[in-house]
Amino acid sequence: MRTLHVKFSLYSFLFIVTLMSCNKLSEVNPPETSITGESVYTDDATAIGAVTGIYIRFSDNTLASGLNGISIRTGLSSDELTLFSGVSNTLLQKTYLNALSSQDYYGIWENSYTYLQTVNAAIEGLAKSTSLTSAVKKQLQGEVKFLRAFFYFYLVNLYGDVPLSTTSDYRANATSTRTDKAEVYKQIVSDLIEAQNLLTDNYIASDGVSTTSERVRPNKWTATALLARVYLYTKDWAGAETQSTNIINAGVYDLETDLNKVFLNTSIEAIWQLMPVDPAWNTYDAKSFILTNGPNNDDHPVYLSSFLLNSFEPDDLRRQNWVGENKVDTSTYYYPYKYKSAEAGAPLTEYTMIFRLAEQYLIRAEARVQQENITGGLEDLNKIRTRAGLAEYGTTSTAGLISAIIKERRVELFTEWGHRWLDMKRNGTVNDIMNIVTPLKGGSWNNNWQLYPVPYSDIKLNPRLKQNDGY
Repeated sequence: MRTLHVKFSLYSFLFIVTLMSCNKLSEVNPPETSITGESVYTDDATAIGAVTGIYIRFSDNTLASGLNGISIRTGLSSDELTLFSGVSNTLLQKTYLNALSSQDYYGIWENSYTYLQTVNAAIEGLAKSTSLTSAVKKQLQGEVKFLRAFFYFYLVNLYGDVPLSTTSDYRANATSTRTDKAEVYKQIVSDLIEAQNLLTDNYIASDGVSTTSERVRPNKWTATALLARVYLYTKDWAGAETQSTNIINAGVYDLETDLNKVFLNTSIEAIWQLMPVDPAWNTYDAKSFILTNGPNNDDHPVYLSSFLLNSFEPDDLRRQNWVGENKVDTSTYYYPYKYKSAEAGAPLTEYTMIFRLAEQYLIRAEARVQQENITGGLEDLNKIRTRAGLAEYGTTSTAGLISAIIKERRVELFTEWGHRWLDMKRNGTVNDIMNIVTPLKGGSWNNNWQLYPVPYSDIKLNPRLKQNDGY
């Protein structure tokens, strides 16, 4: 955790302005001077700006999207994406071959702990503040509690036991040890329940008070969406069903009937999106995924694997609408086409999707079947299948239905935030699958490699930080 070993001024890189006159994250400009921790939470505008800065850096950071983002990294690690044979990026090569080492700068660990340091400082600053208006303080506290849970969710699923830090004290963090995964999950659940209680049903604009149609700041249902997923991953089936049901019945969201509208910034399915801050592009995922001239060594090194393509049933509308193709000589390359806008300077129509309603139906379907509610599970599964133009699934066996739901998650959520990689791990199928897939990629699989390596630079600075097995 490189950021945990150096003391820095938190707010020297936060983007702070008076936000009362702007509604978009992209309208927030960097401050002319840094704002110290003592002063940033004394009034609404600077406090809002401090938290807004987290989203800006998250939207514009490799953790969220692009070639170094979680979607591409986990897609290459699993059986979703194929790496173009001519690519020269050694880190992408190692990821694809499941051959990472602790010497590789991966970015996910480092960036996550950078955000967590910032988030913890915000939690502390907001708790101490006595001058913020009540509504703004509650909103911001709910947002940063959610953000802490979000970053820890990915850390614990990609790395296993991880250092759990709830303080901005760099001295304490610099010597922290790895915390048992179960304890990290307890903190995640605690933060999400707090976030639910602090946030409202509404999406709040950048002034911290007024409502907006933009779904770019977390609300109560964003926290609920992650909590439903956490309960699913920890096998709290009743909890997962309850939380997903609350979202489905909230009356705020609905499934888009047109698959080409799902990833628009006006999507009624969106629970939380990231607004782009680079004015040249809608999303980095579209820029990275869409093949205009076939794969190449630079901006477009990946395409969809045959494993994923063969998972689609005939006439699946998702195959028709969410998969693009590019023919080069005698070869045809297929690519993710959920995001359509890849032209520089195109009108802003798409935001990066993080949570959407379809996942909640699939969470509830799985949770219901695990509780022997076969009828309810079938209803939820078929809700997703019907939208995709497929016949309703009819099996009544628990094992068969669970398998069908996992398969449906594969073709519904492909290349979105690591769902396939994490599903294989939580269901205990990753070793069986990757023992087949990795050799076909040109590598060999080691069961330890379902967890990523902790960066050696962090272990060197903190000897109490132990490496994952196999590295």
